[in-house]
Amino acid sequence: MDRVRQQTERLSRLFRDAGAVPVETSVLQPADTLLDLYGEDIRARAYVTSDPVLGEQMLRPDFTVPVVQRHMEEGAEPARYTYQGLVFRKQEAGTGRASEYTQVGYEVFDRTDPSGADAEVFALFAQALEGVTLDAFTGDIGILTAAVAGLSTTERRRSALLRHLWRPMRFRALLERFSVPASRVVPQLVSDLPEIGLRSSGEVEARLAALREDAQTAPLDATELRALQAILEVSDVAPNALASLRKIADGLPAISGALDQLEARLSALASRGVDVDQLNFSGAYGRTTMEYYDGFVFGFHADAQVPVATGGRYDALTRVLGQGREIPAVGGVIRPELLEALA
Repeated sequence: MDRVRQQTERLSRLFRDAGAVPVETSVLQPADTLLDLYGEDIRARAYVTSDPVLGEQMLRPDFTVPVVQRHMEEGAEPARYTYQGLVFRKQEAGTGRASEYTQVGYEVFDRTDPSGADAEVFALFAQALEGVTLDAFTGDIGILTAAVAGLSTTERRRSALLRHLWRPMRFRALLERFSVPASRVVPQLVSDLPEIGLRSSGEVEARLAALREDAQTAPLDATELRALQAILEVSDVAPNALASLRKIADGLPAISGALDQLEARLSALASRGVDVDQLNFSGAYGRTTMEYYDGFVFGFHADAQVPVATGGRYDALTRVLGQGREIPAVGGVIRPELLEALA
């Protein structure tokens, strides 16, 4: 345990030396707002309780959301923060994973150079993990988001796909459903029937209208569908992956802007000494992590174990918590006990 504490302090000192201000957050966090931001996986694993004064509360499942909330309320720009402490998540029986463990994190809020900030965080984490045999993986949720947003279909279908981007099986099922002609027959609402249950007749009619619209919508464009599926299959070192994605953009030009950002990020990483020619990139990486990531994502893994470090960009989260204000933001966390076990 002493060695884990020493590892924790070493990481914290490294982040402070990089310009981060130490911050603390309460172990108890308000559940009503924050649970919706974490996504389905964390909601299912959060420890939630009810307080007679504070209302529904949860044990802190991560630091990023409360740190963002604090920054958007009172932070100056640009800003860098570091933190350390326990987080709490329920685990499935038999996994052997800890339900409480330490995280040490580093977060950057800077609107001047997002690609440079991405590179800063990744390079700093690579430095923190030097001497330990780990495989680094990267991805970009922004490319997938741009691909879905660029599909020539209804807003309803695009929204459904975006909502399930982090649930690979559900996402694939929706793609399959939207790629064939709809065959359902939608009934009409009989207005003189009594209302039964919790939904009003207006809500039922709105749902029927949505089903009618979906039934009349043409299948997804075959070229766009193939391009979207091809993005998910890209897996190579980063420069080769970028070249493959550029070819895919011929059939789905909506991703071109996101690819420009990827190219700028690779350039920024190279300028910080990262060997991008050996850096793994996967079009599907990051789809089972935090749902608030919306751009660059990364992780450092030892074999098939739980990642020692993870992180990513979460610009949209600052918009939600900023109530109209926003700032590009990126960060990550390291688990010192896993790092110490490998050292």
